[in-house]
Formats: sequence, structure tokens, C-alpha cells
Amino acid sequence: MIPAGRVSLTRAVLLLGVVALGLWLLTVELAVVGAGGGSAAADPAVLPAATGKRRRAHAQAVVRRSPDAWRTREWRRAVDRHAAVLRRHLADGMLAASSVAVCLGGAQEAMALRELGVVGAVAVARERSPPLAVAGHDRRLPFPDSSVDFVYAGRALDFSERQADLAGEAARIVKPDGHGHLVVLTSGASDAYSLRSLQSILPSLRLLRSRVINGADGSTLRELVFRKHADIPTTTGTSPSNGNNSGGTCADRDRKLIGLAEPLIRDEPAKPWITLKRNIKNIRYLPALADIGFKRRYVYVDVGARSYGSSIGGWFRKQYPKQNHTFEVFAVEADPAFHADYARRRGVALLPYAAWVRNETLTFEINDGPGPGKKKGGGGGGGAGKPNGRGMGRIRRAAGETKGVSSGEVRRVPAFDLAEWLKRTASGQDYVVMKMDVEGTEFDLVPRMIDTGAICLVDELFLECHYNRWQRCCPGERSPKYSNTYAECLELFTSLRKSGVLVHQWW
Repeated sequence: MIPAGRVSLTRAVLLLGVVALGLWLLTVELAVVGAGGGSAAADPAVLPAATGKRRRAHAQAVVRRSPDAWRTREWRRAVDRHAAVLRRHLADGMLAASSVAVCLGGAQEAMALRELGVVGAVAVARERSPPLAVAGHDRRLPFPDSSVDFVYAGRALDFSERQADLAGEAARIVKPDGHGHLVVLTSGASDAYSLRSLQSILPSLRLLRSRVINGADGSTLRELVFRKHADIPTTTGTSPSNGNNSGGTCADRDRKLIGLAEPLIRDEPAKPWITLKRNIKNIRYLPALADIGFKRRYVYVDVGARSYGSSIGGWFRKQYPKQNHTFEVFAVEADPAFHADYARRRGVALLPYAAWVRNETLTFEINDGPGPGKKKGGGGGGGAGKPNGRGMGRIRRAAGETKGVSSGEVRRVPAFDLAEWLKRTASGQDYVVMKMDVEGTEFDLVPRMIDTGAICLVDELFLECHYNRWQRCCPGERSPKYSNTYAECLELFTSLRKSGVLVHQWW
């Protein structure tokens, strides 16, 4: 028989257990009610925050099985920076959870989009790194034509060695009819010249809006938003500055930029060989006035090149500010005495012809100078004497036009249409620098280039204009070699600048 005291103790313990269980169940129920139907749930600020946390947690789950670099603190900061920029495009309706979004700058950008709710966002990298990055390169993005809603280029164009190729690929994959957008961040495009250059490599897109933002390093960046429309050609065809301008005007040129150039010398100098040489120090080069980065290629054409050291090696390669770009160099020189000099020069394409307004054979005269192995005014043909002692060659337009000129030799040389050659060689997407020293033929070549629109392909022109200048040897006497006056030279320079060409008086 169980004692009565022990029974009472057992019942008391059981009763306390039941009460404790009841209190625990009541606590759980209150917690569920508070989370699901209380005043906190009615607060509109709570659900978006909770949704954002879930999106972020879901997006970050992919990082746990990804490269170590994706888990660093700096990587995390980059994701947050991109998210801050991209958030506006979600608010504007350019992006949605279902958008097909491609990032060209890196996996951090794709991660930022996924955390913002664009669940299918991917980046393009040299090597495939699932699930955030697919394999691709600047000349071929792995997406069909007109298939992407949103391309975030980030600063990919700034860092690409093939900007035009990458821009063309980005434009190719964007959807047309205003449904597709391309967003570019750049440290350039702050001046009108650079912005037009960028637009020229995106001919199928139109600029929608622009704003200034702060870069990660404290620099100032420009965000450009482009939209694609079906009525705009998708190929990189002819642009307004593609050598098709006529009427003597390059309509798309920045007149403000030309206004920043050094002033022209209005009064004829008494000592031109000194004045013009000193003027070189005043020249304001185009790369010092604007960003030339958004160009397909970079070209230097030396018309009347003479020897390699005359201006290509002696000036252009040493002094011209190239903004770290590599230039293709063309040397136009008809005098065969200089041709051998270019055979051993790397990176220079020699055009052994006379620059002219037609393709034909012409008489070419060379005024021999007093170089080694030659007597001043001495005759002789066949290129005798050293090239450095030779005078500049010029086209001889008609028989007998040699008054006052001691011509060491006369040759028949092939000539080519400079304007048509330039239109075949360069495009409006290229950066073209030209130096022209053609012993008076500029009065034929420049009007021809203006009439054909080829002059609008030249971004910067260094022109030596030849006129009946005062002679150093004979005070009070003018050179009999040329019939044009200084006033006509000044008019040539003025008309070029009015046409939109950045031209400098060269020596």
C-alpha cells in the first residue's frame, strides 16, 4: 500500500508539469500571432526589408560554392557600390525581376542585380564561373541578337582594348523598339568631342539621359543610358563624320573645341622661318583639350613625309600627346631617295606616290639642297647625294613652270587621289592626325578634301602653307617659288576652322 503523502507529491509534480507545458504553448502562440497578424506586419516598411534580406540571402548562397575572391571584403564593397547605382534603374522601370540582364564589368555587378531581385542576371568573363559568370570576350558576347533587356557595361568600355568591338557587341544583343537599354559608366565623355566619339561607336543606339556620379576612388564618373530603336541601323555604317559631309562643313564637329585652339597669326611675319617655328610652342593639341579614348583606331598620315626623322620620328612619335594609344603611321613620299629609309622602319606604311587630286602620272621636281656630296645648285639625277641634303619635292603642273627654281632632277611619278584614299582607309570612328607639307599643292589638295567631305575624317591637321615669303638670304625679296600670298594662306586656315577642322599653322 502506497502512503498517502507520496501520492500527493506525485500528483503535485504532474500538475506542475501540465501547467508548464500550457504556459510554453501559450508563449509560442503569442509569438506566431505577433509575427503574422500583429501591428508589425501591418507596417509597410517591414515586409520590403524582410523581402530584401531574403533576396540577399538567396543571392549570397551562390557565393558559398564560388571562387574565394567572391567572398572578400573588397568584393562585398564592390557589390554594394554597383547596387547603389543600379537601384535607380529598377525604380525607373528599366529593370524587373524577369529582365534578361547582362553585366560586362564583372561578377560583382551580376551579384548586385541578383540581390536587387533580378534573379537571372549574369556577367561575362574570360572564363566561365557559374552561376554568376558566362564565358565571352569583347568581340563575341554569347547571346543572340536583340535578346537582352538590360546591358550594364559598367566601366568595361574604359578598360577594354577593343572599345569599338565591345560597344558593337553590346548594341547587337540589346532588344530594339525601346525595350532594351545599355548603361555605361565612364571617366570620359565629359566633353562634347568625347561624347560624340562614344556615340559614333554605338550608331544603333540613342542617348536617353546622362548624370554625374562619384567613382569608388573618389573620381567623377558619368553614367550614360542608351536606348535601342528598330528604325536605327544596327550595323556600324556611315556616320555623319564618315567622309560624306559636303558643302564645306563638318556638321558634327565641336566649334567650342576649335575655339580653344591657339589663335592664327593674322599679320604676315617679317621672319617667317623664326615666327612659325616659335609658334609650335603655342599649339594646343587636341588630346590636351579632349579625351580621344572612344575611337576604333588611331591613324597618323604624314603627307610629304620626306625622311623618317623629318617629322615622324623627330616630332610625332616623340612629342605628339597620344594618351597612351598606338597609332598606325602612313608616310606619303614620292621622292625615291627616301624610300629605302622606310624599309627598316617598323610600324610605318610607305605610300611611294605624290598626293594629288586624281590618280595619274605627274612630273615631280626636286630642288637639291647643299647636302654632303652635292654642290649648292648642282645638277645630277638618279638620287645622287645623301637624302638629308635634298630639297622638298613638288608636283610640276606644267612645262616651263620652273622660274627661279634650281631643279636638281625631274621625274615622272605616280600620283593618287588623297581624298578618296582617306575615305577608303579611315572612318568617322577613327582618330586621324594629318601633317601636310606639299610645297604649294595644299591649294589643290585641301579644296578637294573639303568638296569630297574627306576633310571631316581628319581630327587634327598640321598644315604648312607655302607662299611668296620674304627670303632669309635676300632682304626685301620674296621667294619666286610660289605665287600664293600670305593672305591666301590665312584664308585657307580660316576656312578650315570655320568648317570644323582643328588646323594648326605648321613650319
